[in-house]
Amino acid sequence: MTFIGWIQILLFCAIIVALVRPLGGYMTKVFDGERTFLSPVIRPIEAGLYWVAGVDEKREQHWLTYAISMLFFQIGGFVILYALMRLQAGLPFNPAEQAAVAPDLSFNTAVSFVTNTNWQNYGGETTMSYLTQMMGLTSQNFVSAATGVAIAVALIRGFARSSVRTVGNFWVDLTRTTLYILLPICVVATLILVWQGMPQTLGAYVGATTLEGAKQTIAVGPVASQAAIKMLGTNGGGFFNTNAAHPFENPTALTNLIQMALIFAIGAGMTNVFGRMVGNQRQGWAIFAAMGVLFIAGVIVTYWAEASGTSILSNLGLTGGNMEGKEVRFGIVASALFAVVTTAASCGAVNAMHDSFTALGGMIPLINMQLGELIIGGVGAGLYGMLLFVVLSIFVAGLMVGRTPEYVGKKIESREVKMAMLAILILPLMYLGWTAVAVVLPSAVASMANAGPHGFSEVLYAFTSATANNGSAFGGLTGNTMFYNLTLGCSMLVGRFFMIVPAMALAGSLVEKKSIPASAGTFPTTGTLFVGLVVGVILIVGGLTFFPALALGPIVEHLAMNANTLF
Repeated sequence: MTFIGWIQILLFCAIIVALVRPLGGYMTKVFDGERTFLSPVIRPIEAGLYWVAGVDEKREQHWLTYAISMLFFQIGGFVILYALMRLQAGLPFNPAEQAAVAPDLSFNTAVSFVTNTNWQNYGGETTMSYLTQMMGLTSQNFVSAATGVAIAVALIRGFARSSVRTVGNFWVDLTRTTLYILLPICVVATLILVWQGMPQTLGAYVGATTLEGAKQTIAVGPVASQAAIKMLGTNGGGFFNTNAAHPFENPTALTNLIQMALIFAIGAGMTNVFGRMVGNQRQGWAIFAAMGVLFIAGVIVTYWAEASGTSILSNLGLTGGNMEGKEVRFGIVASALFAVVTTAASCGAVNAMHDSFTALGGMIPLINMQLGELIIGGVGAGLYGMLLFVVLSIFVAGLMVGRTPEYVGKKIESREVKMAMLAILILPLMYLGWTAVAVVLPSAVASMANAGPHGFSEVLYAFTSATANNGSAFGGLTGNTMFYNLTLGCSMLVGRFFMIVPAMALAGSLVEKKSIPASAGTFPTTGTLFVGLVVGVILIVGGLTFFPALALGPIVEHLAMNANTLF
C-alpha cells in the first residue's frame, strides 16, 4: 500500500461526498414535480409522453397498483428484448452479421437486463448487433435503473407521508427519473468519454494489419453511450467482453475515475433525497454514514490483500503485490477500489478480473453482494435495501428498551418487520440453494475452471452476483450452458422482484400510519449509536448467514495459500 494509493481513494470519497447534497436536492425537486433548470426543455417532452400513453400525472396509485404497473412494464421489456435477440440476424444495424442468439442465452440476457443485473454469458462484440446493443440493452439500462429509483421513492413516501393510501404514480416516477436525471447526466458523460478516446460510431468493424502481417478485426460501435448509462444506472453490462478492462471501454485513468463516480452518484444522492423528503437531512446522512463505514472497511481489506500479494510471490522475492488480471494503466489501487465500488453498488462492471484477485481480495466483493448490495447499492435498490435493514435494526432497538420501535415518526410493527425479513431472507435462499445444487451436479461442476475452494467460490460468486442483481463474475466459470442460463435467470428474477414487492408492501403499510412526534423515549436515529447499530445488525445477519459458505471458499483458500497451495 502506498501514500499515492490512499490519496486516490480519498479523492474518490471526497468527490462522492461533494455530490450528495446538490444531486439529492435536484432529485428531490424532480420527484416532487417542482420546476428545475431543465424544465423549459424537458417538460413539453414529459407532457407529450403522458398524452401518448394516456397517463394522468396527477392521479396517484395505491402501493399494489404501483407494484402491478411496475411488473407489467418489466414483462413488456422482457418480451421486446428477447425478440430483438432472437431476430437480430434479419434486422438492420448489424454490420458484423451477428447470428440470432440462442433461446436459453436470450432468456438469460433478457432477464438480466430487465432486472438491472446485466449478467453476461456472452461476449458483446461477438454476439450482439448494434441494434440489439442500442435499442435492447442500452434502453433497458435506462428503464431498469429508473424502475429501481421509482421503487425507492415510493418507499420514501411511505415514511414521509401519513394517513393516506397512495405512494405516487409509477409511470410518472419512471418518466421523470429517465428524462430529468438519467438522460441529461448520460449526455454529458458520453461526450466526456468520447473526448477521452471511447468509440461512438455506427460504422463497421475496422480491419487492421499487424506488424507480423496478420489480419485483425477491431470491434467498434456505439460504446460511449452504453458505457455512460451502464455506470450511472449501476447496470454494468459491457459493450465488450472484458467490460471496463477493455481500452475502448475505459481508456484512461480519468475515465476510470469518472466511471466510478457515476456508479456511486445516484445511490449516494438518494440518501439525501430520503432526508429531505422526511423533513430531516440528518436522517439521510446517518444512512449514508452507515453505508460509508461498510464501504471503507471493504476498500481497506481489498487494497491490503491485493497490495500484499500471496506468500508464494513473496517467497519468490516479488513484493509489488498481485498484478495478475489487472490492467497496468490502472494498477492495484484503482483495480481494488473499482472492485469494491462495483460490488457495493450493484453495478457489475469490472476493470480487472476478480477471478485473479487473492482469496481475501475476492472475498470482499462477494460479501458486498451477499449483504444485499446496500452499501450505496443499485440506483434506488441500495436505499430500499438499506431501509429494510433500518427497519430490522429499529425493531431490535425496540426489543432492547421495551418500547414499540419508531422511525422518522412511524411506528414499526409486526407487519413492517415481516415484510423486511421476507425481502432480506429470500436472497440467501438463492445464493446458497443454487450453489448447493451446482456443486453436486456433474454437468454444472464441469463448468468450473478451477478445483477446490476456488472453484466453489466461482459458483458461489455467480449465484450471489445474479441474485444480488450485480452481474459481475469471477470469470473462471463457463456460464453459457442450459443449466446456468436458466438457474441464473431464476436467481435474477427472485433477487429483483421478491425484494421489490415486500418493499412496496412496506411502503403501503407505512403511508397509512399517522406520524408520531418524537418524545423523550424515542430512539435517536441520526447519531453514531444508530449508525453503529445498523452496521452491527447488517454484519451479524450477514455473518450468521454466509460465514459457513465463505469458510468453504475464500477463507480456506487463503489458509491454503499460506501453506503454499494454490487452486
